[in-house]
Amino acid sequence: MVVTKVINDHLTYTDHTNMKKVIQFGEDVPGYDIPVLNEREIRAAAGILFLVIYTALMLILLNNNFVVAKYAITLFLTDFIIRVFINPQFSPSLIIGRLIVRNQVPEYVGAKQKRFAWIIGVALSGTMFLFMVVMDTYSPITGIICLMCLIFLFFESVFGICLACKVYRLVYGEKAQYCPGEVCEVNARQPIQKTSGAQWMIVVAFIGCIFLMGYFFDKPLNSIPHYLFKSQTAKSK
Repeated sequence: MVVTKVINDHLTYTDHTNMKKVIQFGEDVPGYDIPVLNEREIRAAAGILFLVIYTALMLILLNNNFVVAKYAITLFLTDFIIRVFINPQFSPSLIIGRLIVRNQVPEYVGAKQKRFAWIIGVALSGTMFLFMVVMDTYSPITGIICLMCLIFLFFESVFGICLACKVYRLVYGEKAQYCPGEVCEVNARQPIQKTSGAQWMIVVAFIGCIFLMGYFFDKPLNSIPHYLFKSQTAKSK
């Protein structure tokens, strides 16, 4: 009986440990006192999702085709549910992102603030799923949510800025740890990061040039280009 009890206790502990490894958020990495995630694969996954949603939006605007959008919303919601409620390691987009950046040195970020951001993703995609897939409708609500998702994904993939993480401190009342680029830490900018007055003037002048181009070259800029070899083709015939 004692042997049987020991075996049963061991099996119970093993099952509990294995389940804990399956259902968890973040990974334990030596040198970090909290669970972390790899920011590089998160940015890669954000870029993939941005491309899918942007393509779906263009199909709606140009061809009034909602099929790709409905598929994209369903996949988006499923992916984020897996991230938040099961394990980010099993998220299809994060797995693809990991394969893409597998040769890059990981950049670890705190898992807790990412979970908060992805919960917002679940809420947004869940609302889109309800309106567009379940109810089969569209409205300014779905348009605004789609735009918000694109903005979030664009900032994450291009700039490495998690907009949802910005409000993490306001919600939880604590400072996020291990943010991308150490933006959570109060550090003085290094010389290479500082912007001089001359550089600001260059940016302003550049924007001014764009408006001047539109004013002085309105006709050539708005004309439809003609085929380069049209005249030569006509002569050959």
